[in-house]
Parts: sequence; structure tokens; C-alpha cells
Amino acid sequence: MNVPEDLKYTKEHEWVRLEGSRAVVGITDFAQDALGDVVYADVPEVGTQVKAGEPFGEVESTKSVSDVYAPLSGSVADRNPRLAESPEILNSDPYGDGWMVVIELSDQAEVGALLEAAAYRELTESEGSEA
Repeated sequence: MNVPEDLKYTKEHEWVRLEGSRAVVGITDFAQDALGDVVYADVPEVGTQVKAGEPFGEVESTKSVSDVYAPLSGSVADRNPRLAESPEILNSDPYGDGWMVVIELSDQAEVGALLEAAAYRELTESEGSEA
């Protein structure tokens, strides 16, 4: 399983790439693998306010529908236009072209609650052993 060291993570399996006052957000390799083949992704419109820990979108796969949670609070500054026509990029490139939204952060202090790669790896290893 791929867990890039330069990203932050949530316990709900979202990843965050910090870029100044903005955060690029997507679902992790662990999440896309658990979901199976993604067939649809719903992300909020630009300008939508999101709150850390609350659902902001959904990912539908051949197995299930799962909420996607905002890792940080703020305003959606951009959304990935490719998801509408090619939601499967969440499977094929979750940390690259499969990003979901960019959030303009309203509270930089929330970043401290995110997991580092090593802590996220431990979380997924324990969840994997429970399955």
C-alpha cells in the first residue's frame, strides 16, 4: 500500500497535501482499494464551506457508497473536473490526478490534528488485521 511521506492523513482515509493556505484533498490508496472500482464521485461546488470531520462528498463504487470527510475547515477553492467523466482515476492515481478538492483553509491550527504517514500506516495495518 502506498502512503507518501509528504502528505498528511485522516482516520477516515483522506489525504492532504498542504500548499500554503490551501490543502489539496483526496482519498488514500487504502480507501480506494477497500472501495473497489469507483464508478462515481460527488464533490462540492467551488465556494462551498466545509467543516473538518464532516462529510463533503461521496464516492460510489461497485461495492458501496462512502462519504468523504473534510480533513480541514474552509472554503472549496477548486474541484477536480476530471472526476465527473473519469471517476476511476481515484483508483488508478489516488495521490496524483485523482485529487478531489482544494480547500482554502479557515483555521491553520487544524493541521495539527492530521496524521503523519507513519501513524496512518499503523492505523491501516490495525484496520487491515481486523478485516
